[in-house]
This record gives sequence, structure tokens and C-alpha cells, in this order.
Amino acid sequence: MNVPDSLKYTAEHEWIRVEGDEIVIGVSDFAQGELGDVVFIEIETKGETLSLGETFGTIEAVKTVSDLYMPVDGEIMEVNPALEDTPELVNSEPFEGGWMIRVKLSNPAQLDDLIPADEYRTLIG
Repeated sequence: MNVPDSLKYTAEHEWIRVEGDEIVIGVSDFAQGELGDVVFIEIETKGETLSLGETFGTIEAVKTVSDLYMPVDGEIMEVNPALEDTPELVNSEPFEGGWMIRVKLSNPAQLDDLIPADEYRTLIG
């Protein structure tokens, strides 16, 4: 199971990469493995400001549909355009080509509440 040390994680199995006052969000290697083959991603919240815990989209796999949750408060600046035609990037490249959204942080202090890699490894067993 790939759990890069440079990222933060959530209990809902999203990863977060901090890039200045913005973050990039995707689903963890563990999550994509549990979901199975991803066939569709719907994110229609670009330009919206959402709060921690709000749903920013959905991810559909062969066996299930799951909501995607905001790990922090912020404005969705960009949605990964590659996922429209190739949602399977979430399976093959969860930390690179399979990223979901770029968010401008409203409250950077919330980053302190995210799960570091070592604790996330313990969480997923």
C-alpha cells in the first residue's frame, strides 16, 4: 500500500498535498483499492466555497458509488480535467494523474487536524 510521507490524509481516505495557500486533493491508494475499477467521477463544485465535511463530488466504481468530502474549508479552484475522459487514473496514478481538485484554503490551521502518513498507515492496518 503506497502512503507517501509528504502527504496528509483523512479518515475518509482522501490525501492532501499542500502547495502554498492551495491544496490538491485525491483519494488514497487504499481507497482506490477498496473501490475497485473507477468508471466515473462527478465534481460540479468548481468555483464554490465549501466547508469541512461537505461533499464536493462523487466517485463511481464498478461495485459502488461514494461521496467525496472536503478535508478543509476552501474554494474549489480547479477540477482535474483528465478525469472526465480517463477516470481510471484514480486507480493507476492516485497521487499524480488521478488527483481530483485544487482548493484555495480558507483556514490553513485546519491542516493541523489532518492525519500524518504514519498514523494513516496505522488506521488502514
